[in-house]
Amino acid sequence: MNIKEHYENHLANYYSWMFGDFNAKLNENQRFFQSHNIKPVSSKIAIDLGAGCGFQSIPLAKIGFEVKAIDFSKRLLDELKNKSNGLGIEAIENDILNFDAYSDCKPELIVCMGDTITHLDSLESVQKLIENNYEILFKNGKQVLTFRDLTFELKEEDRFIPVNSDNNRIFTCFLEYHPTYVKVFDIVYEREKGRWIQKISSYKKLIISQTEIKEYFEDTGFKIEFMGIENGLVTIIGTK
Repeated sequence: MNIKEHYENHLANYYSWMFGDFNAKLNENQRFFQSHNIKPVSSKIAIDLGAGCGFQSIPLAKIGFEVKAIDFSKRLLDELKNKSNGLGIEAIENDILNFDAYSDCKPELIVCMGDTITHLDSLESVQKLIENNYEILFKNGKQVLTFRDLTFELKEEDRFIPVNSDNNRIFTCFLEYHPTYVKVFDIVYEREKGRWIQKISSYKKLIISQTEIKEYFEDTGFKIEFMGIENGLVTIIGTK
């Protein structure tokens, strides 16, 4: 199953639930943007690549950005629309590598957060994304990338990752390591009419090293303002 099919047919059903309290996640990202002094300065336009249900888009809109929220999942974008009524967010259903969908809007900020870039098919696609973002950003504009470092292989039972659970649902991930990617199995047990039903879907995540991302930023021309681990993810912020 490809990544879009995985989201539309399986993961979108559980995506916001698996992160726990929705508002707590919004507040976490709002604190992140504030701590890194990310606020509207010039065009006031921000692009959120892999926007999903709005964990980044909503906080960005609340601090004054006009947000272009790009995602290939209609179901997640519909959820974003329902939860962002009245905010300056335009939901655009498209692939984040389809640069024509957002390249003419003169952004001063581009974010690609969560673990979105590991969903791309190759390191070349990651590099192309960074280069294209640099080209369309205003001078002194910022790019924010976060991703999970999968270069350290988990072994044996450590490959089973509990995600979330409640009285009617249990969500676990299982990781299968390959040389250039990790195959992720999203395993859900859900109570339906008094019975527990197992639902499984899988997809690939690209293995990206911190060194590679740093080099892509620097080779493109970004000045790196911050690089470190925040909220369990590698975070890099570059300025044009």
